[in-house]
Amino acid sequence: MFEFNFDTQPKNTFDTNEVYDFLVIGGGPAGLNASLYAYRLGMKTGIVTYDIGGQLKNTNDVDNYMGLPNDSGGGLTQKFINHIQQFQIPILEDVYVTKVEKLDELFHVYLDNSHIVKAKTVLLATGSVPKKLGIPGEQMLNAKGISYCAICDAPFFKDKHVVVAGGGNSAVESALDLAKWAKKVTVIQRSNFRADKILLEQMYANDKIEYMIQTKIIEIHGKTQVEGLTILDNKTNQTSYFKADGLFVAIGMLPNTAYVNDLVELNVYNEVLVNHQQETSVKGLYAAGDMVDQPHKQIIIAAAEGAKAALNANQYLKYKGE
Repeated sequence: MFEFNFDTQPKNTFDTNEVYDFLVIGGGPAGLNASLYAYRLGMKTGIVTYDIGGQLKNTNDVDNYMGLPNDSGGGLTQKFINHIQQFQIPILEDVYVTKVEKLDELFHVYLDNSHIVKAKTVLLATGSVPKKLGIPGEQMLNAKGISYCAICDAPFFKDKHVVVAGGGNSAVESALDLAKWAKKVTVIQRSNFRADKILLEQMYANDKIEYMIQTKIIEIHGKTQVEGLTILDNKTNQTSYFKADGLFVAIGMLPNTAYVNDLVELNVYNEVLVNHQQETSVKGLYAAGDMVDQPHKQIIIAAAEGAKAALNANQYLKYKGE
């Protein structure tokens, strides 16, 4: 897997004993933009995250972020980081948040390194993780020919035949990324394609990409590496063996909300419910980005939601007289 090495350490270090006005949990576009706005509003701001960039750093081409055409996910992430570093906003990396609770008007954020960070307001911006197929062979062959990130692992499948599972934008984008390396790419979708027209046109025009709709992958085969799949034709109800050297799963994302599922209201998809001010069901606690209950998971929308959260958190503290 390719790794982006981002220079994220500001001159001033993160102080776990500080009481922050605004604490951001998550290092993707929502969290980074929120921290920028909060700092400029004069709020004592900090970021807690396992890594910087979130899903953005695993995106190849970004051509729909206003003012920054034809960039990469890694390139855009570094631009965000450079902007944050101008203000020396402290970032605590390589930690997971295990729990958040509100005690005596202060939020207590529990980290997996046994530290507890306190804050007057908090933004949840931990994004999401890829969904899995949940079929036989997937767990055993994970990282042995099965991947959930095309841009990360595509070069390992040079001149191979790979399958992409899914029919949305992420699946088609994965197929286009893989076609730059693989000998052949087959997109298998259990229903019909849901991807944007412009992406489908690119896929249809690519001679290295084939597709099968109304087809379901029901098992993955291989001893030490993916060797093939059992697929089910939904129209005929017939199964068959499909030879492949690798499988990229791109069927959507699951929100990272387990650490707050007893604290805030969630919808049936475990996304955090927020109002138009990015407020959760808990006063002083905000959420933004791919983990909230809005359907359009876009970089620019996540960044805007982060800005809204910071602005509204600032107003909240003003009304409290802080």
